[in-house]
Amino acid sequence: MAPPVKLEVDQVQNAAFGLSDELSPGDGDWHKHRFHQLLYASRGSLRLEAAGQEWLLPPQRAAWIGAGILHRVSVRQPVSLRTVYLLSNLATANFCRVFSVTPLAREMILYSMRWGPDGALNLQAERYFAALASLAEEWALNALPYGLPLAQSPELQKALFYTQAHLAEPLQVDDVAKNAGLSVRTLARRCRAELNLSWSGYLANARMLRAMERLAAPGARVTEVALDVGFESLAAFSRAFLAFTGESPKNYRARVAARPNNP
Repeated sequence: MAPPVKLEVDQVQNAAFGLSDELSPGDGDWHKHRFHQLLYASRGSLRLEAAGQEWLLPPQRAAWIGAGILHRVSVRQPVSLRTVYLLSNLATANFCRVFSVTPLAREMILYSMRWGPDGALNLQAERYFAALASLAEEWALNALPYGLPLAQSPELQKALFYTQAHLAEPLQVDDVAKNAGLSVRTLARRCRAELNLSWSGYLANARMLRAMERLAAPGARVTEVALDVGFESLAAFSRAFLAFTGESPKNYRARVAARPNNP
């Protein structure tokens, strides 16, 4: 059997369409589209790099990627993704954001899947996508803090890579700076200049995003995840997770593990 032909998104003639994808683990290539993209992860989580940041798109959350923005996706676990493509004239928001999905947003995104890339849109579909584009811009303004800024200099890139690789350990800024060939003072200055964030702030956010990603995996256990992201106390992990996401690790795990109807 011949492999499926990859869709050339920018060759689609419709002003808008929906697309369902089942993504396997791997790293995608850098690319951009003439369409805005509204992504919804019904199951699984993925990493999105765009506009100088790395975002986590967790299950049952959505992302907006403006038309023409260079981006790529990395997948560490199977993901069910639903994407709505909207021509740039349907919306003006030219940024990348991750945001919460209301029941209305979820149902509108899923309903969009009835109009694929093939076949002309009727008047009903055109009006529907125009309304969705307007609403999506409004939803995306309520962004979630699920992004990490990317370093610009090689030295800070090395420091952040070391930080990400050792989240399970009791990391000390001295060790990170030494590994990157920087003084602690220079590392602090680079973080402020390039990330607009302290190293300790970056570490805290990186641990929470890794925890969210791990908890979304089938069979994940809260205690194991807490240890794997550097917490010795389950209570401390639960407090930090609640402050970051607005829900306890247990409730988050239960929510993302529940299979939505008609995903």
